[in-house]
Amino acid sequence: MENVNVDALVEFASTTGLQFLINLVAAAAIFIIGRWVAKAIHRLVIKGMERAKLEPLLVKFLGNIVYTLLLLFVVLATISKLGIQTASLIAVLGAAGLAVGLALQGSLANFASGVMVIIFRPYRIGDYVEAGGVSGTVQDVQIFTTELTTPDNRKVIVPNGQMMAGAITNYSAHATRRVDLVVGVGYDDDIDTVRRVLESAVADDSRVMEAPESTIRIGTMNESSVDWIVRPWVKAEDYWDVYWGLTEEIKRRFDKEGISIPFPQRDVHVYHHGDNAPGLDKQDQ
Repeated sequence: MENVNVDALVEFASTTGLQFLINLVAAAAIFIIGRWVAKAIHRLVIKGMERAKLEPLLVKFLGNIVYTLLLLFVVLATISKLGIQTASLIAVLGAAGLAVGLALQGSLANFASGVMVIIFRPYRIGDYVEAGGVSGTVQDVQIFTTELTTPDNRKVIVPNGQMMAGAITNYSAHATRRVDLVVGVGYDDDIDTVRRVLESAVADDSRVMEAPESTIRIGTMNESSVDWIVRPWVKAEDYWDVYWGLTEEIKRRFDKEGISIPFPQRDVHVYHHGDNAPGLDKQDQ
């Protein structure tokens, strides 16, 4: 009896076991080669879209989808080689996918938002945007998320649903921007002198554009200062350099011309009624 069991075991190992080992090696080869082919096709698709001069955002997004679909096909081919019925597996995966989809509605919303980003293009790679409660430069757009780099060099990954849920401010959408400065001077300072100093400071900055024309006007007369608005137009990439540089230059020229920048102040007048006002000593009267 023992000899029969041993012979059956040997026969099983030499036939079924050997066949399973061959299938396992073949499946591993299919997965490795298929993955390599998927990456090669992915690279070709990316290069083709780049030669067609499509948007970098669209290239990355479609490239990720193509690679995901190719990899899924490779996985199914690998499983099929192991003898597993892919038809029943696909049915099971479909039912599981429905359940998972209901559980991951947020992820599906992020995917849909990613598609909306591609279609409507509210921002592109390299744009500086403010959206989803975060400000930064767009580095990459994935199927579900957008990667931003903040001015202090932090990497922030924001779900696409959050990016598209509210207002999107794209500071890089146009080639030019207007610098808005508010400069306060004293009421005793001469208006013509202040205007001349501000106009010369703006005109002497080579980064300020001639058109549209800069606006220099009195904006508000506050309690302790006369506020001037200074609004030159610059290239978008020069915005902050002009903002900081022009502010410093105006301060230097004001100091040179003797133009004051007043501090907020308030005059308080206290009146006492009678000789024996509460809290007032005789020697303080």
